[in-house]
Amino acid sequence: MNRNTGLALLLILFGALILFGRLGMHHGGPHIMSYLFPIAMVVLGWIGIKHGRSLIGWILLIIGTLALMAKLSGLIAIVLAIGLIIYGVSLLRTNRTPY
Repeated sequence: MNRNTGLALLLILFGALILFGRLGMHHGGPHIMSYLFPIAMVVLGWIGIKHGRSLIGWILLIIGTLALMAKLSGLIAIVLAIGLIIYGVSLLRTNRTPY
């Protein structure tokens, strides 16, 4: 087993572990109301920036974006895990160096 094969298998393993962990934790499903408040903060921040209330607009936009990223972290982890698996499989098929 060369270096590329080991790296590819490691990426596939990490991606699968993240994916299985994330899929097993979501039994109840996401509630739409928990996403509305961060989205409303982002929208109100954007409107505040457009209408000249720069400081309050930026504060609302940043806090809303951070809150929305926290809410979407599970989805981001799933996308990252799938990307790691796809990249690992492509390394196995082509046998090329990733750098």
